[in-house]
Amino acid sequence: MGKLSRELGSGLNSSQFANLYSFQAAARHLSFARAAQELCLTPSAVSHRIARLEQGLGFRLFQRLPRQLRLTEEGERIFLILQGALDELREALQPTPGSEIGGRLAIHAPPSLAACWLVPRLAGFTVRHPALTLDLRVGNGGVDFRTQSIDLALYYGQGEFPGLVAERWMDERIAPVCSRRYAQQHGLLQRAEQLRQCTLLHDTLAWDNAAFDAEWAYWARQRGVELPDHHLSFDRSDLCVLAAASHAGVAIGRYRLVRERLASGELLLPFGEAWLPAPSAYYLVHPARDSLPGRVQAFIDWLRECAA
Repeated sequence: MGKLSRELGSGLNSSQFANLYSFQAAARHLSFARAAQELCLTPSAVSHRIARLEQGLGFRLFQRLPRQLRLTEEGERIFLILQGALDELREALQPTPGSEIGGRLAIHAPPSLAACWLVPRLAGFTVRHPALTLDLRVGNGGVDFRTQSIDLALYYGQGEFPGLVAERWMDERIAPVCSRRYAQQHGLLQRAEQLRQCTLLHDTLAWDNAAFDAEWAYWARQRGVELPDHHLSFDRSDLCVLAAASHAGVAIGRYRLVRERLASGELLLPFGEAWLPAPSAYYLVHPARDSLPGRVQAFIDWLRECAA
């Protein structure tokens, strides 16, 4: 809590702690009404608490716009420091010094990564840290760390995460995959030109702002292959792969997500080991903090080991 005290100086005293907590809720929601609902207060009470906090500090925390709240530069700085201080406090409230890392750990991941890579490995993490309660949330959209109670997000993307700390954690490579039956029916084995007669399976949300056919277009440019117009579209890579395994067409397989299906023979690489470095990679993303809570650092360390 030392950095928070230094930032707030004499403006922080015992009478201001309730106001500070109200500010934290309002900053997360960017709404006095939603903060009031969380705190079981009226919006007017929340507004008055924050006004008293601003008066004590001597600067504005919010820009009050018509039907909108926006943090000032000072408010954003104080909010981030306060979030870090609360994490430190949660760590300090562990039962005893040197005890097992415990508590709730909330992780966000894309559905395909969660289903095909992360969940099958989670038993190893729970054995290592039995006192941790893991809460895994999946979704294609980005996380708003201010309003969502998420500790760490795993993203597949191109490394653009403004205002957040991002670590490139795991690389990827891609290649077409299909079932053996589909490859034989369409004469695909070692004959990429036969793709013109096939159905392509597209992950339309491969990464943020990607075109619906981004992965196939990238692979085709690199290989000089003409692609057909006939396709089926999904919003998840694992659904593309499932459709391919069910003889519906040819999908772009991400090695990290399809290698078990390749090893079992459920899928094959019709054009041999035609892997290309993917245009995206996997990132670990979280808000900036002086130091990460122990539970988050433990999960990151485990993820690095798995990736290696």
